[in-house]
Amino acid sequence: MAAKPLPPKGTRDFSPVEMAKRNYIFQTIRDVFCLFGFQQIETPAMEMLSTLMGKYGEEGDKLLFKVQNSGDYFKGLTDEELLSRDAAKLASKFCEKGLRYDLTVPFARYVVTHRDEIVFPFKRFQIQPVWRADRPQKGRYREFYQCDADVIGSTSLMNEAELMRIIHEVFKRFGIRVCIKINNRKILSGIAEYIGEAARIIDITVAIDKLDKIGLDGVNQELADKGVSPEAIEKLQPIINLSGSNAQKMRTLRTTLKSSSIGLAGIDELHELLGYYQLEDAEVDLTLARGLNYYTGTIIEVKALDVEIGSITGGGRYDNLTGIFGMPNVSGVGISFGADRIFDVLNQLDLYPSELAFGTRVLFLNYDKEDGIYCSLLLTKLRSYGISVEMYPDVAGNSKKQNQQLNYAKAKGIPYIVYIDRKGMPDPKYRLKREWKMTLYHWPTGKRKTMHKEELITYLQRKHQKGRI
Repeated sequence: MAAKPLPPKGTRDFSPVEMAKRNYIFQTIRDVFCLFGFQQIETPAMEMLSTLMGKYGEEGDKLLFKVQNSGDYFKGLTDEELLSRDAAKLASKFCEKGLRYDLTVPFARYVVTHRDEIVFPFKRFQIQPVWRADRPQKGRYREFYQCDADVIGSTSLMNEAELMRIIHEVFKRFGIRVCIKINNRKILSGIAEYIGEAARIIDITVAIDKLDKIGLDGVNQELADKGVSPEAIEKLQPIINLSGSNAQKMRTLRTTLKSSSIGLAGIDELHELLGYYQLEDAEVDLTLARGLNYYTGTIIEVKALDVEIGSITGGGRYDNLTGIFGMPNVSGVGISFGADRIFDVLNQLDLYPSELAFGTRVLFLNYDKEDGIYCSLLLTKLRSYGISVEMYPDVAGNSKKQNQQLNYAKAKGIPYIVYIDRKGMPDPKYRLKREWKMTLYHWPTGKRKTMHKEELITYLQRKHQKGRI
């Protein structure tokens, strides 16, 4: 037997039931974004590599999926270049485009492209897939959705607080207990100054950002490999291990970084942000670094408390991301929900509403051709009331095919079935049966009601209005 064709590693198919769950995630997040005054945009799946390269750090650039040019892209290459076997250099010759790595850089490009149409501060959200050529593992995919919200054109820390309230509201609606970790890149710069390695701020943040993955020993080893002195690494340890309440951490840090103006500025910003936020699920975490190079101020990361999985939301402040596209001095801040990881968390904790697995609510059985003709207008009428209804397309000429229709209803989780008794024509009766028991509704399995057409319409409409169909 031939092997089943599979999707590429790091990507997934989603069944109708899984799509119902994913749409629940997207709609919940979309509703909260709109509640806070954000407007939706979309950008292309591909961007020019000149737009993407250099925005994510050296390691991020390696994870970009590059798209080869169409046509004879070898035509302009020399034999020497072809024989060099230098993949990166060759790719730069015949790849001009790449799949987007995140939604933030394309958003910055969008702002510059449409600057004359935008009213600032601009509050936008996007819910679209992104791609990363990463090694697939649990909770880490090569294709996944991000749900982003950004405010651009304002330096107020109230924006960070509002984004944190969005995070709080979204996970409250999902029923997921989370911790919102916060830090500030200015503080990290101050720490780099304090340990005497200001020039290695990027190396330090990239290493610290891997703390959860490789542990403290791994971080220290990576710092040493990057040329950070043993004295500086030793001086860093008490800061990485700093514990206590948010207020205690801030006091200790203020004393430690008293000679660093940029570090003190970061502490002041963090203090102001916590004053705006006022909720108890925020934790100052000095090991939070967010490895992306474009962050300049507040950084945010969200961890689920009841599931072992990576970050499920992250974000931060970027002061001049549009500057690289010719529009300097425009500050922005944003967050991104990892829909695929949230999907996994909700599955593990079994937090989905039970009715999400169901599409069609009522199935009309089809015993002969006359049934289909007679019921067509009735189906249209019920759909006009928002009731999801269908009729089995194939006529059941024998008991085996009748069972096939019932099994179809059971497999799709359709809770109501209707079959028509046309003996009373021109006013036949309809038998409505609650065939498959569901969690939210408590009719005994198999309970029947017999009624005329208008009674059936009224009954189903009433059930629909009460949210029971």
